[in-house]
Amino acid sequence: MSRLINVGFGNVVNTAKIVAVVNPEAAPIKRLIQNAKQDGRLIDATQGRRTKSVIITEEDHIVLSALQSETLVKRFRPAVEDLKGELDES
Repeated sequence: MSRLINVGFGNVVNTAKIVAVVNPEAAPIKRLIQNAKQDGRLIDATQGRRTKSVIITEEDHIVLSALQSETLVKRFRPAVEDLKGELDES
């Protein structure tokens, strides 16, 4: 069963599809964002605020978030633990 994680301002992402949460300041990540924008794979969930983290999904979509990476990881951990508990019960 999939869980959703709030990435800010009521925007959510499926935790089962997240590959990485990275800092947007590195040059390779900036190029990744630019390429995703050109290809129509960029999802801007910042609501006009500064991008503080970048979420990369399995389908190569790039989600921009105004939340710190550490905040997203803290939100992500309980969802992963819930999934593990469900698998153990099966």
